[in-house]
Amino acid sequence: MLMQLFQRPNCLLNRRNRYQLLTTLIINLISVSHGIGIGWLSPTLRKLQSDNEVGFRVESEFEMSWVGSMLGMGSVTGNILIGCLLGRLGSKRCLLFIALPHSCLWILVYFAQSVEYLYVGRLLAGICGGGMYIVHPIFLSEIADAKIRGTFSAMVMLSVNVGVLVGYIMGTHMTYYSIPWIVLILPLFYLVSVLLFIKESPMHLIRKGKYSAAERSFRYYKNIKDSDNIHEQNKAMEEFEVMKIALTKGDSLQDDITYRDFLSRPALRAYGPAFVLLVANQFSGLFTMVNYMSDIFAKSGSTMDPDTCTIIIGAVQILGTYVTTLLCDICGRKLLMLVSTGGVAVSLTAFGFFTQYAQSHDVSEYSWIPLLLMSLDIFLGNIGLVGCFFVSLVEMFPVKIRAKAASMAIVVCSSFVFVMLNIFPICMKQWGISATMWSCAGVTAFSFVFFTYFMKETKGKSMLDD
Repeated sequence: MLMQLFQRPNCLLNRRNRYQLLTTLIINLISVSHGIGIGWLSPTLRKLQSDNEVGFRVESEFEMSWVGSMLGMGSVTGNILIGCLLGRLGSKRCLLFIALPHSCLWILVYFAQSVEYLYVGRLLAGICGGGMYIVHPIFLSEIADAKIRGTFSAMVMLSVNVGVLVGYIMGTHMTYYSIPWIVLILPLFYLVSVLLFIKESPMHLIRKGKYSAAERSFRYYKNIKDSDNIHEQNKAMEEFEVMKIALTKGDSLQDDITYRDFLSRPALRAYGPAFVLLVANQFSGLFTMVNYMSDIFAKSGSTMDPDTCTIIIGAVQILGTYVTTLLCDICGRKLLMLVSTGGVAVSLTAFGFFTQYAQSHDVSEYSWIPLLLMSLDIFLGNIGLVGCFFVSLVEMFPVKIRAKAASMAIVVCSSFVFVMLNIFPICMKQWGISATMWSCAGVTAFSFVFFTYFMKETKGKSMLDD
């Protein structure tokens, strides 16, 4: 029975999928480390707003918003940088590069003497994250089989959320100066592992005309050995030849992408759903709230400890993205998106009503309600809007413009990250927490209606198809 389970094509431990799984786990070491940097900020910001061991304070909403939003500015920089380099240098070199700014983040955190050090550190963290969100989904889509591609792509956000939870815990319970040197172990181990175990994607090598290297890479990621059954080897090589023909048809013209390719019918059909997906992903507030979670609970009317609530939310995030890895290739992307957007809209609306009621009534007996509602919001948001975001975005675009269009879309997303991280604490101060939550709920409700009518299912789609 167990052997039959391992032989299923969608089993991650299937012999054909094992090196794809190993590769996914290795490259997501940097995702975990990036998540630690995100989660660490929430409890640390609250400490830095009062007298602390560090010797400087974050004293105003302006400084707090810029510490948060520099991640978005860095993310835009990382998107553009890796988007330009990916086609020239290939995935492996880009994977190696993103570890460098992330390592510098923790060095700056350790030696920080003013809030400006955190500005620069968060900018570098954003460059790492922005590059990671470009190279990871595209690289995984090029090496993974269609039956498990969604699961592997969802692991990116699962890994980030694991890191966020670790960051919440470390920021709450460990001293400021002990954290950087512990976390630095991850990017260093990641660098060594990428050098030893990661090969360039066969699609990139084919585009560069390196057909022998592409075949070796294909055999590595499909776990095909010379000692295998000759029938299995021939079947796999036929698959490789199909990929090679699809990527080289038109020869030199294949690499010359013009503005007409961005105006083709498949491309135009993809822009609407892609833009709404970007808006929903960021203006639902899911990522922004992760950065300011402790402050949200402190202002919610709940008497529970904000840092404890934040750690619980971190665990809920992991559960949500783990559910995505289980269901993404079973239920499909569209269903998870609909459940996610509808659930987030309802949860945030209810959260807004509770906080509004708490301003004029004693709700100490119901302090658990904000935690429950925010847990629902984060869980439901992560099973679709977060967990399926990258795989859906990459699969929407036609093959010829996929890498460039996805890169540009993620640049737009990172710009939204910057805007939301910058304005969210200001909105909570000027509008109040209730109106801020209702605004996010309205955006998500619109997205639910749009996805219902205009989003196409891409489960099982070949990455060689438009």
